[in-house]
Amino acid sequence: MLFDEITSALDPELVGEVVRVLEALAAGGMTMILVTHEMGFARRAADTVVFVHRGRIWEQGPRRGCSPHPRRANSRAFIDAMSYDLGPRTPREFG
Repeated sequence: MLFDEITSALDPELVGEVVRVLEALAAGGMTMILVTHEMGFARRAADTVVFVHRGRIWEQGPRRGCSPHPRRANSRAFIDAMSYDLGPRTPREFG
């Protein structure tokens, strides 16, 4: 399946729900290509991470080798800024 910023226009409660569905698909063996700013999800679910900046590949590799430890400062700054935990949420947490 191909996804392009599937969570970009969603409120935080729905983002968590969509991410959990995608994680379940990945755990079930679904092959996906996903464009996302949800770095926490990418770190948990991806086999390979590709960081594209200004139309060029800046980082590429296995999630453990690429995502947490990027080679370029711009990649590192983006990943740090976009990384946050998307653990389970309830409606009360957004109240």
